Amino acid sequence: MEAGDTAGKRQPSLGKAACILTGASRGFGRSLALLLAPRLEAGSVLILVARSQGALAELEAELQCSFPGLKVNSVPADLSTEDGLQLVRRVVQDKLPGVADLEWLLIINNAGSVGDISKSFVDFTSPAEVNSYLAFNVTSALCLTSSILNAFPEHPGLCKTVVNISSLCALKPFKSWTLYCIGKASRDIMFQVLALEKPDVRVVNYAPGPLDTEMQQLARTKSGDPEVRQQFLNMKYSEQLLDCNVSAQKLVNLLLEDTFSSGAHIDFYEI
Repeated sequence: MEAGDTAGKRQPSLGKAACILTGASRGFGRSLALLLAPRLEAGSVLILVARSQGALAELEAELQCSFPGLKVNSVPADLSTEDGLQLVRRVVQDKLPGVADLEWLLIINNAGSVGDISKSFVDFTSPAEVNSYLAFNVTSALCLTSSILNAFPEHPGLCKTVVNISSLCALKPFKSWTLYCIGKASRDIMFQVLALEKPDVRVVNYAPGPLDTEMQQLARTKSGDPEVRQQFLNMKYSEQLLDCNVSAQKLVNLLLEDTFSSGAHIDFYEI
């Protein structure tokens, strides 16, 4: 789906919003940006974060051309580093608090990595390797979300929603996927805590299903466990992989309907 497919057509609106989307440059994140843009009213702000500067710049240009009323800002940043987190924080502080009459604050934590899936549990003996993975996949999501929420004092007219892009791996272990399972399970429970502590914030852990992305290619070629590798191969050959646009559309519909229990883990196939 390209932005031009939806530009100019009336669609259910998410109101005047400030939206921060990480992992926005490709795959599921890119699809989500293109689907959200036509539903944001004029004057809304969309902040796109990713490590790939070139792909991010292309997406920003595409959205600005198709949706001139939308303020699009791309932030090339490595969220595994303190410098990267500080850069995104500065952009949020500069671009968002000055936006008047916001109806909705939407934070979508999509950025993540699969880690080394060629290794088994007992191969992870380096704290530096594990800590580096957790810094990008867990710590950054916690610290960035907290910073953004703190930048917006509570007031009755502003709805706040936090989305964590989750996975079946948050609930079910997969052999040779130690780091990925750790990261997804940690993020799920972390955002459940947010839901408990902040009743005024709507929180959802959305598992998008098996997407036809580069990660799936890694899964069927690099997974250390042969049974797991074969499972992913079977999914590819039996055409069970999902198009990113299809899954992203389900998430947009979920946000529009807003009937989920805050903190819930919701899978693509449950909707």
